[in-house]
Amino acid sequence: MEHTAQFDLDLIKRYDTAGPRYTSYPTALEFNDQFNKTSYLEQVELSNKRGGPLSLYFHLPFCDTVCFYCGCNKIITKNRKHAEPYLANLHKEVALQAALFDSSRQVDQLHWGGGTPTFISHDQMRELMAVTHQHFNLADDDNGEFSIEIDPREADAETIKVLREIGFNRISLGVQDFNPIVQKAVNRIQSEEETFVVIDEARKQGFRSVSIDLIYGLPFQTPTSFAETLTKIINVSPDRISVFNYAHMPERFKVQRQMNSEDIPLATVKLAILQQTIEQLTAAGYVYIGMDHFAKPSDDLTIAQQENRLHRNFQGYSTHSECDLIGLGITSIGRIADSYSQNQRTLAEYAESLDKNELPLLRGLTLNADDKIRRAVITELICHFYLDTRAIEQTLNIDFYDYFADVIPRLKQFSTDGLLTYNQNNISVLPAGYLLIRNICMAFDRYSQQKVTPHFSKLI
Repeated sequence: MEHTAQFDLDLIKRYDTAGPRYTSYPTALEFNDQFNKTSYLEQVELSNKRGGPLSLYFHLPFCDTVCFYCGCNKIITKNRKHAEPYLANLHKEVALQAALFDSSRQVDQLHWGGGTPTFISHDQMRELMAVTHQHFNLADDDNGEFSIEIDPREADAETIKVLREIGFNRISLGVQDFNPIVQKAVNRIQSEEETFVVIDEARKQGFRSVSIDLIYGLPFQTPTSFAETLTKIINVSPDRISVFNYAHMPERFKVQRQMNSEDIPLATVKLAILQQTIEQLTAAGYVYIGMDHFAKPSDDLTIAQQENRLHRNFQGYSTHSECDLIGLGITSIGRIADSYSQNQRTLAEYAESLDKNELPLLRGLTLNADDKIRRAVITELICHFYLDTRAIEQTLNIDFYDYFADVIPRLKQFSTDGLLTYNQNNISVLPAGYLLIRNICMAFDRYSQQKVTPHFSKLI
Protein backbone atom coordinates (compact mmCIF):
# COMPACT_ATOMS: atom_id res chain seq x y z
CA MET A 1 0.00 0.00 0.00
CA GLU A 2 1.42 3.37 -1.06
CA HIS A 3 0.63 6.34 1.15
CA THR A 4 -0.65 9.74 0.08
CA ALA A 5 -0.83 12.28 2.89
CA GLN A 6 -4.01 14.32 3.18
CA PHE A 7 -3.51 17.95 4.11
CA ASP A 8 -6.21 19.12 6.53
CA LEU A 9 -5.49 22.64 7.75
CA ASP A 10 -8.06 22.60 10.56
CA LEU A 11 -6.65 19.36 11.98
CA ILE A 12 -3.08 20.59 11.72
CA LYS A 13 -3.94 23.77 13.62
CA ARG A 14 -5.84 21.79 16.24
CA TYR A 15 -2.88 19.49 16.87
CA ASP A 16 -0.24 22.23 16.71
CA THR A 17 2.24 21.34 19.44
CA ALA A 18 5.87 20.27 19.94
CA GLY A 19 7.11 16.72 20.25
CA PRO A 20 9.80 14.14 19.46
CA ARG A 21 10.79 13.00 15.99
CA TYR A 22 11.14 9.47 17.34
CA THR A 23 14.48 8.53 15.85
CA SER A 24 14.57 6.60 19.12
CA TYR A 25 12.26 5.69 21.95
CA PRO A 26 12.95 6.68 24.64
CA THR A 27 14.44 9.86 23.19
CA ALA A 28 17.94 11.15 23.98
CA LEU A 29 16.45 13.41 26.66
CA GLU A 30 16.09 10.32 28.85
CA PHE A 31 19.76 9.31 28.61
CA ASN A 32 21.69 9.55 31.88
CA ASP A 33 25.23 9.24 33.21
CA GLN A 34 24.33 6.22 35.34
CA PHE A 35 24.78 4.25 32.16
CA ASN A 36 28.53 3.59 32.23
CA LYS A 37 31.22 1.37 30.74
CA THR A 38 30.00 -1.65 32.69
CA SER A 39 26.46 -1.07 31.41
CA TYR A 40 27.75 -0.81 27.86
CA LEU A 41 29.83 -4.00 28.08
CA GLU A 42 26.82 -5.89 29.42
CA GLN A 43 24.79 -4.80 26.41
CA VAL A 44 27.60 -5.71 24.00
CA GLU A 45 27.72 -9.19 25.53
CA LEU A 46 23.96 -9.51 25.04
CA SER A 47 24.31 -8.24 21.47
CA ASN A 48 26.96 -10.83 20.67
CA LYS A 49 24.76 -13.60 22.09
CA ARG A 50 21.89 -12.52 19.88
CA GLY A 51 24.19 -12.14 16.86
CA GLY A 52 23.05 -10.55 13.62
CA PRO A 53 24.55 -7.84 11.42
CA LEU A 54 25.94 -4.51 12.57
CA SER A 55 25.55 -0.89 11.51
CA LEU A 56 28.23 1.81 11.90
CA TYR A 57 27.68 5.55 12.16
CA PHE A 58 30.66 7.95 11.93
CA HIS A 59 30.27 11.56 12.98
CA LEU A 60 32.60 13.93 11.11
CA PRO A 61 31.79 17.30 12.69
CA PHE A 62 33.85 19.79 10.68
CA CYS A 63 32.37 22.47 8.41
CA ASP A 64 34.11 25.18 6.39
CA THR A 65 31.30 27.69 6.98
CA VAL A 66 28.26 27.78 9.22
CA CYS A 67 24.69 27.55 7.94
CA PHE A 68 22.58 29.76 10.17
CA TYR A 69 19.67 27.30 10.40
CA CYS A 70 21.83 24.38 11.56
CA GLY A 71 21.20 22.63 14.87
CA CYS A 72 23.77 19.86 14.39
CA ASN A 73 26.86 19.30 16.51
CA LYS A 74 29.57 20.89 14.39
CA ILE A 75 32.98 22.55 14.45
CA ILE A 76 33.41 25.51 12.13
CA THR A 77 36.95 25.93 10.78
CA LYS A 78 38.75 26.61 7.54
CA ASN A 79 41.89 24.90 8.83
CA ARG A 80 41.79 21.36 7.42
CA LYS A 81 44.57 20.27 9.76
CA HIS A 82 42.11 20.39 12.66
CA ALA A 83 40.68 17.12 11.35
CA GLU A 84 43.97 15.22 11.71
CA PRO A 85 43.98 14.59 15.50
CA TYR A 86 40.26 13.89 15.43
CA LEU A 87 40.67 11.25 12.75
CA ALA A 88 43.56 9.67 14.66
CA ASN A 89 41.27 9.35 17.68
CA LEU A 90 38.44 8.06 15.51
CA HIS A 91 40.77 5.30 14.27
CA LYS A 92 41.47 4.39 17.92
CA GLU A 93 37.79 4.25 18.70
CA VAL A 94 37.13 1.99 15.71
CA ALA A 95 39.73 -0.46 17.04
CA LEU A 96 38.36 -0.33 20.60
CA GLN A 97 34.78 -0.91 19.51
CA ALA A 98 35.62 -3.65 17.03
CA ALA A 99 37.50 -5.60 19.70
CA LEU A 100 34.25 -5.91 21.68
CA PHE A 101 32.13 -7.43 18.94
CA ASP A 102 32.19 -10.90 17.40
CA SER A 103 34.38 -10.54 14.31
CA SER A 104 32.08 -12.80 12.28
CA ARG A 105 29.25 -10.28 12.49
CA GLN A 106 28.93 -8.48 9.19
CA VAL A 107 28.47 -4.73 8.84
CA ASP A 108 25.47 -4.35 6.54
CA GLN A 109 25.01 -0.62 7.01
CA LEU A 110 27.51 2.24 7.30
CA HIS A 111 26.92 5.97 7.33
CA TRP A 112 29.16 9.05 7.49
CA GLY A 113 27.32 12.11 8.81
CA GLY A 114 28.26 15.56 9.97
CA GLY A 115 29.11 18.31 9.95
CA THR A 116 30.46 17.86 6.47
CA PRO A 117 32.02 14.41 5.93
CA THR A 118 33.68 15.58 2.71
CA PHE A 119 35.55 18.25 4.68
CA ILE A 120 38.37 15.71 5.05
CA SER A 121 40.78 15.00 2.20
CA HIS A 122 40.51 12.13 -0.26
CA ASP A 123 43.46 10.38 1.34
CA GLN A 124 41.88 10.76 4.79
CA MET A 125 38.65 9.26 3.42
CA ARG A 126 40.56 6.30 2.03
CA GLU A 127 42.43 5.81 5.30
CA LEU A 128 39.30 5.95 7.47
CA MET A 129 37.57 3.35 5.33
CA ALA A 130 40.71 1.20 5.27
CA VAL A 131 40.89 1.29 9.08
CA THR A 132 37.22 0.33 9.23
CA HIS A 133 37.85 -2.60 6.86
CA GLN A 134 40.79 -3.66 8.99
CA HIS A 135 38.73 -3.95 12.15
CA PHE A 136 35.20 -4.76 10.97
CA ASN A 137 33.75 -7.32 8.59
CA LEU A 138 32.20 -5.00 5.99
CA ALA A 139 29.69 -6.35 3.49
CA ASP A 140 30.49 -6.12 -0.17
CA ASP A 141 29.18 -2.76 -1.37
CA ASP A 142 26.74 -4.44 -3.73
CA ASN A 143 24.97 -5.89 -0.70
CA GLY A 144 25.67 -3.41 2.10
CA GLU A 145 24.05 -0.01 2.43
CA PHE A 146 26.95 2.44 2.69
CA SER A 147 25.84 6.06 2.63
CA ILE A 148 27.34 9.50 3.12
CA GLU A 149 26.02 13.04 3.55
CA ILE A 150 27.34 15.40 0.88
CA ASP A 151 27.62 19.17 0.82
CA PRO A 152 28.00 19.83 -2.93
CA ARG A 153 30.13 22.87 -2.11
CA GLU A 154 32.66 20.45 -0.58
CA ALA A 155 32.60 17.85 -3.35
CA ASP A 156 33.24 17.52 -7.06
CA ALA A 157 33.31 14.74 -9.65
CA GLU A 158 36.66 13.45 -8.36
CA THR A 159 35.32 13.30 -4.78
CA ILE A 160 32.38 11.19 -5.94
CA LYS A 161 34.76 8.81 -7.75
CA VAL A 162 36.80 8.39 -4.57
CA LEU A 163 33.71 7.74 -2.46
CA ARG A 164 32.53 5.04 -4.86
CA GLU A 165 36.02 3.57 -4.97
CA ILE A 166 36.11 3.11 -1.17
CA GLY A 167 32.69 1.50 -1.03
CA PHE A 168 29.92 4.06 -0.75
CA ASN A 169 26.83 3.33 -2.82
CA ARG A 170 24.32 5.91 -1.55
CA ILE A 171 24.60 9.67 -1.17
CA SER A 172 22.45 12.31 0.46
CA LEU A 173 22.89 15.89 -0.75
CA GLY A 174 22.04 18.95 1.27
CA VAL A 175 20.38 21.60 -0.90
CA GLN A 176 17.75 23.28 1.34
CA ASP A 177 16.76 25.93 -1.25
CA PHE A 178 18.10 27.25 -4.56
CA ASN A 179 16.62 30.73 -4.15
CA PRO A 180 19.54 33.20 -3.90
CA ILE A 181 17.74 35.47 -1.41
CA VAL A 182 17.07 32.54 0.91
CA GLN A 183 20.62 31.25 0.48
CA LYS A 184 22.08 34.61 1.47
CA ALA A 185 19.83 34.83 4.53
CA VAL A 186 20.97 31.41 5.81
CA ASN A 187 24.62 31.83 4.77
CA ARG A 188 24.61 28.90 2.37
CA ILE A 189 25.47 30.00 -1.17
CA GLN A 190 25.20 26.93 -3.37
CA SER A 191 24.73 26.93 -7.12
CA GLU A 192 22.52 24.58 -9.07
CA GLU A 193 25.47 23.69 -11.28
CA GLU A 194 27.74 22.41 -8.49
CA THR A 195 24.82 20.45 -7.05
CA PHE A 196 23.87 18.77 -10.30
CA VAL A 197 27.50 17.91 -11.14
CA VAL A 198 27.60 15.77 -8.01
CA ILE A 199 24.31 14.05 -8.90
CA ASP A 200 25.43 13.37 -12.48
CA GLU A 201 28.75 11.91 -11.35
CA ALA A 202 27.05 9.74 -8.71
CA ARG A 203 24.94 8.17 -11.42
CA LYS A 204 27.95 7.70 -13.70
CA GLN A 205 29.80 5.97 -10.90
CA GLY A 206 26.93 3.59 -10.19
CA PHE A 207 25.62 4.87 -6.87
CA ARG A 208 22.43 2.97 -6.07
CA SER A 209 20.56 5.90 -4.57
CA VAL A 210 20.62 9.70 -4.59
CA SER A 211 18.71 11.59 -1.91
CA ILE A 212 18.10 15.36 -1.67
CA ASP A 213 17.44 17.30 1.54
CA LEU A 214 15.32 20.46 1.46
CA ILE A 215 14.09 22.70 4.28
CA TYR A 216 10.87 24.72 4.36
CA GLY A 217 10.28 27.60 6.73
CA LEU A 218 13.57 29.43 6.07
CA PRO A 219 13.73 33.24 5.79
CA PHE A 220 12.02 34.79 2.76
CA GLN A 221 10.58 31.51 1.48
CA THR A 222 7.17 31.60 -0.17
CA PRO A 223 5.07 28.84 -1.73
CA THR A 224 6.00 30.16 -5.17
CA SER A 225 9.73 30.40 -4.54
CA PHE A 226 9.92 26.97 -2.91
CA ALA A 227 7.91 25.44 -5.74
CA GLU A 228 10.59 26.68 -8.14
CA THR A 229 13.31 24.90 -6.15
CA LEU A 230 11.20 21.77 -5.94
CA THR A 231 10.62 21.77 -9.71
CA LYS A 232 14.37 21.88 -10.33
CA ILE A 233 14.89 19.00 -7.91
CA ILE A 234 12.13 16.90 -9.45
CA ASN A 235 13.68 17.45 -12.88
CA VAL A 236 16.90 15.69 -11.83
CA SER A 237 14.81 12.79 -10.47
CA PRO A 238 16.44 11.86 -7.13
CA ASP A 239 15.40 8.55 -5.61
CA ARG A 240 14.46 10.17 -2.32
CA ILE A 241 13.53 13.69 -1.26
CA SER A 242 13.37 14.85 2.35
CA VAL A 243 11.56 18.12 3.05
CA PHE A 244 12.25 19.11 6.64
CA ASN A 245 10.38 21.65 8.70
CA TYR A 246 12.79 24.34 9.91
CA ALA A 247 12.58 24.68 13.67
CA HIS A 248 13.52 28.23 14.69
CA MET A 249 14.88 27.80 18.22
CA PRO A 250 17.41 30.65 18.68
CA GLU A 251 17.27 30.29 22.46
CA ARG A 252 18.76 26.82 22.04
CA PHE A 253 20.90 27.20 18.89
CA LYS A 254 22.83 30.45 19.06
CA VAL A 255 23.79 30.42 15.40
CA GLN A 256 20.12 30.85 14.48
CA ARG A 257 20.29 34.31 16.03
CA GLN A 258 22.17 35.40 12.91
CA MET A 259 18.84 35.37 11.08
CA ASN A 260 16.14 37.98 11.60
CA SER A 261 13.09 36.41 13.18
CA GLU A 262 10.83 38.77 11.24
CA ASP A 263 12.12 37.21 7.99
CA ILE A 264 10.92 33.75 9.03
CA PRO A 265 7.67 32.83 7.22
CA LEU A 266 4.51 32.96 9.28
CA ALA A 267 2.94 29.65 10.27
CA THR A 268 0.24 30.10 7.64
CA VAL A 269 2.89 30.52 4.94
CA LYS A 270 4.83 27.49 6.15
CA LEU A 271 1.66 25.40 6.00
CA ALA A 272 0.96 26.66 2.49
CA ILE A 273 4.48 25.64 1.45
CA LEU A 274 3.97 22.20 2.98
CA GLN A 275 0.64 21.71 1.25
CA GLN A 276 1.92 22.62 -2.19
CA THR A 277 5.05 20.50 -1.61
CA ILE A 278 2.94 17.42 -0.90
CA GLU A 279 0.81 18.09 -3.95
CA GLN A 280 3.81 18.73 -6.17
CA LEU A 281 5.74 15.63 -5.12
CA THR A 282 2.67 13.40 -5.26
CA ALA A 283 1.92 14.63 -8.78
CA ALA A 284 5.53 13.82 -9.72
CA GLY A 285 5.03 10.21 -8.60
CA TYR A 286 6.77 10.26 -5.23
CA VAL A 287 5.37 8.23 -2.35
CA TYR A 288 4.98 9.76 1.10
CA ILE A 289 7.00 7.54 3.44
CA GLY A 290 6.35 9.66 6.52
CA MET A 291 8.08 12.27 8.68
CA ASP A 292 9.08 14.59 5.79
CA HIS A 293 10.37 11.74 3.59
CA PHE A 294 9.30 10.99 0.02
CA ALA A 295 10.63 8.27 -2.28
CA LYS A 296 10.05 6.81 -5.72
CA PRO A 297 7.78 3.75 -5.87
CA SER A 298 10.79 1.63 -6.85
CA ASP A 299 12.98 2.84 -3.97
CA ASP A 300 14.07 0.45 -1.21
CA LEU A 301 12.31 2.56 1.43
CA THR A 302 8.99 2.34 -0.38
CA ILE A 303 9.34 -1.40 -0.91
CA ALA A 304 10.37 -1.95 2.73
CA GLN A 305 7.32 -0.01 3.90
CA GLN A 306 5.04 -2.05 1.64
CA GLU A 307 6.57 -5.26 2.99
CA ASN A 308 6.21 -4.09 6.61
CA ARG A 309 9.95 -4.13 7.34
CA LEU A 310 10.75 -0.42 7.47
CA HIS A 311 12.67 0.75 10.52
CA ARG A 312 13.67 4.07 12.05
CA ASN A 313 16.96 5.01 13.71
CA PHE A 314 19.05 8.09 14.43
CA GLN A 315 19.67 8.66 10.71
CA GLY A 316 15.96 8.48 9.88
CA TYR A 317 14.13 5.70 8.02
CA SER A 318 16.10 2.55 7.31
CA THR A 319 15.61 -0.82 5.63
CA HIS A 320 17.93 -2.55 8.14
CA SER A 321 15.85 -3.11 11.26
CA GLU A 322 17.89 -6.01 12.59
CA CYS A 323 21.22 -4.19 12.89
CA ASP A 324 22.74 -3.12 16.18
CA LEU A 325 24.16 0.38 15.63
CA ILE A 326 27.62 1.42 16.84
CA GLY A 327 28.09 5.20 17.07
CA LEU A 328 31.62 6.52 16.44
CA GLY A 329 32.91 10.06 16.92
CA ILE A 330 31.80 12.92 19.15
CA THR A 331 28.12 13.02 20.14
CA SER A 332 27.39 9.83 18.16
CA ILE A 333 24.54 7.70 19.44
CA GLY A 334 24.49 3.93 19.21
CA ARG A 335 21.82 1.32 19.82
CA ILE A 336 23.29 -1.91 21.18
CA ALA A 337 20.99 -4.76 22.31
CA ASP A 338 18.53 -3.19 24.80
CA SER A 339 20.35 0.12 25.21
CA TYR A 340 21.25 3.48 23.75
CA SER A 341 24.61 5.14 24.35
CA GLN A 342 26.11 8.49 23.41
CA ASN A 343 29.72 9.63 23.07
CA GLN A 344 31.38 12.67 24.62
CA ARG A 345 30.26 16.00 23.16
CA THR A 346 33.57 17.90 22.89
CA LEU A 347 36.83 17.24 21.10
CA ALA A 348 38.80 17.60 24.35
CA GLU A 349 36.70 15.08 26.29
CA TYR A 350 36.68 12.70 23.34
CA ALA A 351 40.49 12.89 23.02
CA GLU A 352 41.01 12.51 26.77
CA SER A 353 39.11 9.21 26.84
CA LEU A 354 40.92 7.78 23.85
CA ASP A 355 44.32 8.89 25.17
CA LYS A 356 43.54 6.49 28.05
CA ASN A 357 42.41 3.79 25.58
CA GLU A 358 38.90 4.10 26.99
CA LEU A 359 35.62 4.29 25.13
CA PRO A 360 34.47 7.95 24.97
CA LEU A 361 31.15 7.15 26.60
CA LEU A 362 29.16 10.08 28.00
CA ARG A 363 25.76 8.69 28.89
CA GLY A 364 23.10 6.25 27.83
CA LEU A 365 20.06 4.26 28.82
CA THR A 366 19.17 0.61 29.38
CA LEU A 367 15.59 0.04 28.28
CA ASN A 368 13.16 -1.51 30.73
CA ALA A 369 10.30 -3.81 29.74
CA ASP A 370 7.85 -0.91 29.37
CA ASP A 371 10.30 1.01 27.16
CA LYS A 372 10.60 -1.95 24.80
CA ILE A 373 6.84 -2.41 24.53
CA ARG A 374 6.22 1.26 23.79
CA ARG A 375 9.15 1.41 21.37
CA ALA A 376 7.70 -1.51 19.39
CA VAL A 377 4.31 0.25 19.14
CA ILE A 378 5.73 3.66 18.22
CA THR A 379 8.12 2.16 15.64
CA GLU A 380 5.32 0.29 13.88
CA LEU A 381 3.07 3.35 13.76
CA ILE A 382 5.70 5.81 12.56
CA CYS A 383 7.07 3.41 9.93
CA HIS A 384 3.92 1.77 8.60
CA PHE A 385 0.94 3.88 9.75
CA TYR A 386 -0.50 0.60 10.96
CA LEU A 387 -0.32 -1.55 14.07
CA ASP A 388 -1.38 -5.18 14.29
CA THR A 389 -2.46 -5.20 17.92
CA ARG A 390 -2.98 -8.97 17.97
CA ALA A 391 0.58 -9.56 16.77
CA ILE A 392 1.89 -7.14 19.41
CA GLU A 393 -0.04 -9.05 22.08
CA GLN A 394 1.47 -12.35 21.00
CA THR A 395 5.00 -11.02 20.57
CA LEU A 396 5.14 -8.98 23.78
CA ASN A 397 2.77 -11.09 25.90
CA ILE A 398 0.39 -8.30 26.83
CA ASP A 399 -3.31 -7.53 26.54
CA PHE A 400 -2.95 -4.47 24.33
CA TYR A 401 -5.95 -2.40 25.33
CA ASP A 402 -5.57 -3.35 28.96
CA TYR A 403 -1.91 -2.35 28.98
CA PHE A 404 -2.69 0.92 27.19
CA ALA A 405 -5.98 1.64 28.94
CA ASP A 406 -4.90 5.26 29.50
CA VAL A 407 -4.45 5.72 25.74
CA ILE A 408 -7.98 4.70 24.78
CA PRO A 409 -9.49 8.21 25.32
CA ARG A 410 -6.83 9.63 22.99
CA LEU A 411 -7.57 6.95 20.39
CA LYS A 412 -11.25 7.81 20.59
CA GLN A 413 -10.45 11.47 19.96
CA PHE A 414 -8.10 10.61 17.08
CA SER A 415 -10.85 8.44 15.60
CA THR A 416 -13.47 11.17 15.99
CA ASP A 417 -11.14 13.62 14.24
CA GLY A 418 -10.54 11.21 11.35
CA LEU A 419 -6.86 10.56 12.08
CA LEU A 420 -7.22 6.79 12.48
CA THR A 421 -9.50 3.83 12.98
CA TYR A 422 -9.01 1.19 15.64
CA ASN A 423 -10.55 -2.08 16.80
CA GLN A 424 -9.49 -5.20 18.69
CA ASN A 425 -7.27 -6.29 15.80
CA ASN A 426 -5.45 -3.18 14.63
CA ILE A 427 -4.89 0.55 14.58
CA SER A 428 -4.87 2.01 11.09
CA VAL A 429 -3.76 5.59 10.51
CA LEU A 430 -5.81 7.40 7.86
CA PRO A 431 -4.37 9.82 5.26
CA ALA A 432 -5.42 12.81 7.40
CA GLY A 433 -3.31 11.35 10.21
CA TYR A 434 -0.10 10.81 8.25
CA LEU A 435 1.18 14.34 8.84
CA LEU A 436 0.18 14.06 12.51
CA ILE A 437 1.80 10.69 13.18
CA ARG A 438 4.03 12.23 15.87
CA ASN A 439 0.90 13.32 17.79
CA ILE A 440 -0.42 9.77 17.58
CA CYS A 441 2.88 8.29 18.75
CA MET A 442 3.02 10.70 21.67
CA ALA A 443 -0.14 9.09 23.06
CA PHE A 444 1.95 5.96 23.67
CA ASP A 445 5.00 7.85 24.96
CA ARG A 446 5.17 7.58 28.75
CA TYR A 447 7.90 10.22 29.02
CA SER A 448 6.26 12.94 26.92
CA GLN A 449 3.11 12.59 29.01
CA GLN A 450 5.07 13.18 32.21
CA LYS A 451 6.60 16.48 31.23
CA VAL A 452 6.48 19.42 28.86
CA THR A 453 9.86 20.18 27.32
CA PRO A 454 11.06 23.08 25.15
CA HIS A 455 13.66 20.86 23.50
CA PHE A 456 11.38 19.51 20.78
CA SER A 457 10.40 21.18 17.54
CA LYS A 458 6.81 21.77 16.42
CA LEU A 459 5.19 18.65 14.96
CA ILE A 460 4.31 20.43 11.70
